[in-house]
Amino acid sequence: MKMGSMPIAVLMQRRTLRHRWADEAWEAVGVVPDRGDLPPLQVLSQTPERDYYLVSGLELELYPDENEGYYENCVAPESKVFVLWRMENGRAMPVRASVSYVEGTRMFDSGENADGVTMPAEIYAWLAGYLREHYQPKPRRGRQHG
Repeated sequence: MKMGSMPIAVLMQRRTLRHRWADEAWEAVGVVPDRGDLPPLQVLSQTPERDYYLVSGLELELYPDENEGYYENCVAPESKVFVLWRMENGRAMPVRASVSYVEGTRMFDSGENADGVTMPAEIYAWLAGYLREHYQPKPRRGRQHG
């Protein structure tokens, strides 16, 4: 059962490379809350070396069975939003995002394209509030001596 959600937009980047096996590199470089006034795709800047564009229409969703992953991400030295993306019509397009460390690991292990971007303060506060209300960390057990 979904316990919460937040609409977001993902900042994507294309960089030109001088590499014998690739002409360009794509990656998610940021995430912002979407207040509902963003177009589905907005080109922010375009140069021959680098493009930035914002893609809206994604949602961060919180489910109780992922609470441990949310907690691990929240207490990490640098909390992340994990973004899975695919190439569509010659452009990298985000298709899913998560604030669960476990889900992020599954994205990276899937063999698909995924990036972890720094979690903005507003999303961190939203996630921390959810955890305060819906999660109790398991007590740590010391080594078993015997």
